[in-house]
Amino acid sequence: MISRIAYTPHASAAPRRAKSLMIQGTSSDVGKSMVVAGLCRAYARRGLAVRPFKAQNMSNNAAVAANSDLPPGPYGRPPHGEIGRAQALQARACFAKPSIHMNPVLLKPQTDIGAQVVLRGRVLGNCPAKIYHHMRRELMPAVVDSFERLARESDLVIVEGAGSGAEAYLRASDITNMRFAEEADLPVIFLSDIDRGGTMGALVGSWALLDEADRARVVGYIINKFRGDFSIFEPGCKTITARTNWPFLGVLRWFPAAERLPAEDSLALERAAAGSRGRLKIAVLRLTRAANFDDLDPLVAEPDVNLKWIQPGTPIPGDVDVVVIPGSKATRAELDLIRREGWDIDLRAHVRRGGRVIGLCAGYQILGRVVRDPQGLEGAPGETEGLGLLDIETEMSGEKRLVEIDAFDRLTGARVSGYEMHMGRTTGAGLARPWLELDHGDGVFSPEGAVSPDGRVAGAYLHGLFAGDAFRSAWLRRIGAQTSQLDFEARVEATLEALADHCEANLDLDALLALAR
Repeated sequence: MISRIAYTPHASAAPRRAKSLMIQGTSSDVGKSMVVAGLCRAYARRGLAVRPFKAQNMSNNAAVAANSDLPPGPYGRPPHGEIGRAQALQARACFAKPSIHMNPVLLKPQTDIGAQVVLRGRVLGNCPAKIYHHMRRELMPAVVDSFERLARESDLVIVEGAGSGAEAYLRASDITNMRFAEEADLPVIFLSDIDRGGTMGALVGSWALLDEADRARVVGYIINKFRGDFSIFEPGCKTITARTNWPFLGVLRWFPAAERLPAEDSLALERAAAGSRGRLKIAVLRLTRAANFDDLDPLVAEPDVNLKWIQPGTPIPGDVDVVVIPGSKATRAELDLIRREGWDIDLRAHVRRGGRVIGLCAGYQILGRVVRDPQGLEGAPGETEGLGLLDIETEMSGEKRLVEIDAFDRLTGARVSGYEMHMGRTTGAGLARPWLELDHGDGVFSPEGAVSPDGRVAGAYLHGLFAGDAFRSAWLRRIGAQTSQLDFEARVEATLEALADHCEANLDLDALLALAR
């Protein structure tokens, strides 16, 4: 069910301050998010106040973001909403805090034909794709208002399209590509991924599918992910320009360090390489609606960790040290998947052998005795038996909890910062053995998560645990792995700097900025 669509318009009538430039793609996964992040950092380094914007995003990788439309929450903490992980990374690239206005509409897939709809950081409800297709034009006023807010506080807004910008059959209800570009009067640059092949067809085909007005809005195109000698492809660019009349704006060569940045799309998990060939073997279950899977990126970066995603159809290897059950947007459906795959049997055998199991958010719920959803918030109403590895029960109810949290590991005292983003309330005797202690400030603490009596099974709602260097090192030492001197946040920051350098070296940023309006 979808609740009434409502939003608070901005009271200010101040004129738009920022210039804007929109990056659209010839398809999904051409590198739009990465290119926008690189441009954001490059222009921010020049002293411009830059903001990212993506009207509609479809991703289960989300981040908490400031919500200035709501009053302060418990313990006086600022209110939060959620936006796509890519926009949070782009905000970081701008040296800005994430805002709900950077991604006003977020779709979080729960089934093959339906998703949870998030408007300005708050859940509207669940919606089948066909119904959302007809209702999304109602969201355009909120989308435009969010864009205008960013434009009034910055010098440059870099806008990211979604999927392909030339899906003509979606034009009438579009809120994120050409219809939004028309509404906000944005110049558009098309981005094409040459690594997958078919770049000429993708760009010329995009031109052919657009009407005259949309074609005229395109100020040029960029080739992304090129390897080798570009002079060989230059005749292809001449052909593209001759067919489309779109100027060629440059080529971005392959950026190997892209894998060090958080992935937004679960497609990345289908082709993700394993971590290093370290001694500690970690298996992560590839759930159907895996969410916030960047929780595991810091472990992949550790030299003594060998992390692999276990795809459906593959048993959990018997020699792994740790099994991780990640977050998901469909907890009960994932329990059905785990049983269909026989992973429940593998997990029990793993625990009997002395192996460890970690559950994060929905994975924490899965470890309990039962998951109830009487209101049908994640699917059909009902309940599903959990794995029973923790003495807890979860009921899906109430408003989604969205909050940034400081915490510490009760066993080692190691500090960590993260965020909670979940529906459901967990109870049970297992909570008497919490994993973490949440620090709410002013001497207020509360327990979080649960640990089995033997200490080998643990779960918690807190995302971002392993990004804390002290916590990660303490956890690795406790289970017998070697630790490194990895500063994970510094690694991300260095990669953003390298990405900005990459954009500076490959593109004429002065020329691109001159195209903004």
